[in-house]
Amino acid sequence: MIERLHDPNFRGFASDNYSGVLPEVLEAIATANGGHQKAYGEDVYTVALGERVRQVFGEGARIYPVFNGTGANVVSLDLLTPRWGAVVCARSAHINVDECGAPEKISGVKLLPVDTPDGKLTPELVDTVAWGFGDEHHAQPAVLSITQSTELGTVYTLDELAALSEHAHKLGMRVHLDGARLFNGAAALGCSLAEVTTAVGVDVLSLGGTKHGLMGAEAVVVLDPDVLAGPKHGEFVRKLDAQLSSKMRFVSAQLLAILGDDLWKRGATHANAMARRLVDAVRDTVEVTQEPQANAVFAVVPPTVTERLQRQYPFYVWDEATGEVRWMCGFDTTEADIEGFAAALREEMGRG
Repeated sequence: MIERLHDPNFRGFASDNYSGVLPEVLEAIATANGGHQKAYGEDVYTVALGERVRQVFGEGARIYPVFNGTGANVVSLDLLTPRWGAVVCARSAHINVDECGAPEKISGVKLLPVDTPDGKLTPELVDTVAWGFGDEHHAQPAVLSITQSTELGTVYTLDELAALSEHAHKLGMRVHLDGARLFNGAAALGCSLAEVTTAVGVDVLSLGGTKHGLMGAEAVVVLDPDVLAGPKHGEFVRKLDAQLSSKMRFVSAQLLAILGDDLWKRGATHANAMARRLVDAVRDTVEVTQEPQANAVFAVVPPTVTERLQRQYPFYVWDEATGEVRWMCGFDTTEADIEGFAAALREEMGRG
């Protein structure tokens, strides 16, 4: 046994990645342990995961477990784009801002970022960069990448997603959905995972797990089987992009757990509710810049207050110029966390 090096009671609002692992997920890992199983995805847990994914997303769905969210996005875009392909995305998209150039460097795609007021794309915004089809001098728009819920905490409605997918397909483009926080988006909409992905025309999904209580488990879910050029095309791309796990049973067991018995819905619904509770607790103290639609809260806080408050509760500054900060809630955020943070914020604001 190792010595515990952290205070398990220390909490913050920096990221849902800061949280621990769901007890059900730890139990799933322990259940998958012991004895020998075939490596590289030929184990019984990965096979069972494939069956579960078809039940959840549709009969044509195929899943490729990977290590992390950037890997999921890179593999997804690699599956969807030719070497001369370009990807349309919001300027605030994770693939454009927070992945160290991995889509460009590894997948070899050109990103075509679009300014959006709320992190959400529209067909009209897509058209501002999706042009030059057939022009050999112009990177060819091949993929529309949408994030649900967005980096700004907003949520696309089902109608908005369907309209975007239809528009992209008419242009001859494929649709990728970055679902790092897909569970939060689906919980906010009160819909199933299939309704927010397969039914609205998404072709390939990056399915997030780590932000929802998994221990380093994400996945690429191909929803349209026509995406796969051959029987092993997805497997080759995943291996080429360094995302093939040898002991995949432990990754697959976690995904099996989160997709079963509505575990994802319970955690995401709670995280969203805590964000709304946080807004209610701080609204009279600071300026909330937008109403939370999922599990993110944005507010403007004086820099000196932010600096002092961060010593007690970690969180990120979103915009240095305006003083806007972001507070994230997770499956393990408690009402006591909210009350303690709100009290600390009031105290620091009172000090000026």
